[in-house]
Amino acid sequence: MNPNPVKSIYFCLVLALASVASLTGCATPPGGNPTASSEAARAEGQSKAPAPSATAPTKPTKPFTGVLDQGYDGSLSSMDPQTASGQTVASLAPPVDLWDRMRRGFAMPDLQSDLVKDREQWYTSRPDYIFRMTERSKKYLFHIVEELELRNMPTELALLPFIESAFNPQAVSSAKAAGMWQFMPATGKYFELKQNAFRDDRRDVLASTRAALDYLQKLHGMFGDWHLALAAYNWGEGSVGRAIAKNQRLGQPTTYSSLNMPMETRFYVPKLQAVKNIVAQPEAFNSKLPLIENHPYFQSVTIERDIDVALAAKLADVPLDDFKALNPSVNRPVILAAGTPQILLPWDNAEIFQNNLQAYTGGRLASWTVWIAPTTMRPADAAKRVGMTEADLRSVNAVPARGVVIRAGSTLLVPRAAHIQDDVAGKVADNGQLSLAPEVVLRRTVIKAGKGDTVASVARSRGIPPAQVAQWNKVASNASFKPGQPIVLFLPPSAPKKSTASKTAPATTAARASSQPVRKANPKPTKR
Repeated sequence: MNPNPVKSIYFCLVLALASVASLTGCATPPGGNPTASSEAARAEGQSKAPAPSATAPTKPTKPFTGVLDQGYDGSLSSMDPQTASGQTVASLAPPVDLWDRMRRGFAMPDLQSDLVKDREQWYTSRPDYIFRMTERSKKYLFHIVEELELRNMPTELALLPFIESAFNPQAVSSAKAAGMWQFMPATGKYFELKQNAFRDDRRDVLASTRAALDYLQKLHGMFGDWHLALAAYNWGEGSVGRAIAKNQRLGQPTTYSSLNMPMETRFYVPKLQAVKNIVAQPEAFNSKLPLIENHPYFQSVTIERDIDVALAAKLADVPLDDFKALNPSVNRPVILAAGTPQILLPWDNAEIFQNNLQAYTGGRLASWTVWIAPTTMRPADAAKRVGMTEADLRSVNAVPARGVVIRAGSTLLVPRAAHIQDDVAGKVADNGQLSLAPEVVLRRTVIKAGKGDTVASVARSRGIPPAQVAQWNKVASNASFKPGQPIVLFLPPSAPKKSTASKTAPATTAARASSQPVRKANPKPTKR
C-alpha cells in the first residue's frame, strides 16, 4: 500500500521548517486522476446527461487547498521568504482533526435565509441524531475530504451524504435511489456503476464517491454556481435548466433562491448550509461532534479467490457489521473475486487479513457458487434442482416470497459442491442478473378433439408449444388425436375457450374445463 500522500506532504513541510536545505528534497505528491462518472438526480424531471468525457480531469494547481495555508500553491517559489526561513509557523500547522481540515476547505458562498435557520433549529433540537450521523460518517469522511481536495472542490460537499442518506450506504429511498450518495438505478447504470446479482456499486464507498464528485463537477461546469449544481443534483439538470430559462423569459433573477422549485429541492441547500454551520461552529449550536482523526480509516486490499463474507471478516478480525459497512456493495454472502477484486478494511486490519489468509488451512474459502437456470421455472423447482430448500434459495437470492418464476438464464447463488474447485468466471461475476417474471396461474382444461386434430394443430390454435401439448397428454409431438378424444391443456383463466377442432369439425367440440387450478411456470418466457 502506498503511503498516504497527505501525511507525506505534512512530514515534508515540517522538515522544511527545520532546515531550508531540506526543501530541495521534498517532492509534491502527484495529484489525483479521478475517472468517475455519475449523478444522483431524481428521476422526475431529469434530462439525460451527456456522456462523461474520456479525458481525465486536469491536475488541480492547488491539490491541498484547505489543508495548507491558502497562499501556498504547491510550489516552493510561491512561499513567502519568512515562511521558508521558519519565522511563520502557525500558517503551516497541520489540522487538529478532520473537522478542522474540512473547515479550512470551506469555499462555497454561504446561503442566508429563513429556511437555513429553520433547518439549524431542526438539527440542533435533535443532538442524538446529529451525533449518530457524524459517528457513522467516521468510516468515510477522510476519503471523501481527500478526494475533494485532490479535485480542488469545496470540502463542505463532504457533508452532502448527511443530507442524502445520513451517511448510511445501505439507504434506499422510496424512488429506489440507493447508497449514501443516493443514485437512481438507471442513472447509476448510465454512469457505469454496476448493478448485478452480486454487487451494487451505487452502495460502493469508492465507486459512488468517485461518481458523485464527478457529477457535481460536471454540474458546476454547466451552471457556474454551486447552489444551482446542488439543486440539479437533487432535482435533475433538465429541471433546473428549464426553471432558469423560465426566469430569464420573465426577466427575473436566476439564483437558487429565485427559482420555482419543489419543496424538497427548496430545502436541499438550506439543509446542507445548516449542517455546514453546525460543523463550522458546533459550540454556537450547543452541539458536540465526535472526534474524527485526520488519517485514513480504511485501505483497499486485493483478493484473488472467491471468499465468503463471514470468513473474510473473521480473517480480518473485524466485526461482521463493520465489514459490511465498509463493503456495502456486496449484497450476497460471498465475494466473487472476478467481479469484486478488492475489499476495504480498517487500516490496522489489512495486514492482519493478509497474514491470516496466507496461513489459512481451513479448506475452501467460498462455500457458494453460481448456477444458471437452464429454463424458466418456479423457485421450488429451482431449489430442488440445486439441493436447497425453497426458503433458503429465496432468501439468499432475494427472490420474492410468491408470485414469480425465475427466467431462463438467471444467475443464482447456490451451495458450492465439494468437487468444484474453480471460482466463478469473470463474465458471470461481473454481469450476472436475476430475471423474474410474474407467475401465471394456469387452469387444467380438457377439450374433445375434432376430426383431423393433431398435437401441432391444437398447439397452434392455442398459441402453445407443441412439446407442451405432447407432454401434458403423454404422446409424441407428431401424434394425431381421434375425434372425441379428451385433450388436456393448461391455460390461463382468461384464455378464450374456443374449439381447437379443424375447420370440418362439428361445433359441439367446445371446451370443457375442470375445477382444479394448477400453478405452472410460463412454458416459454417472453423476451423483453
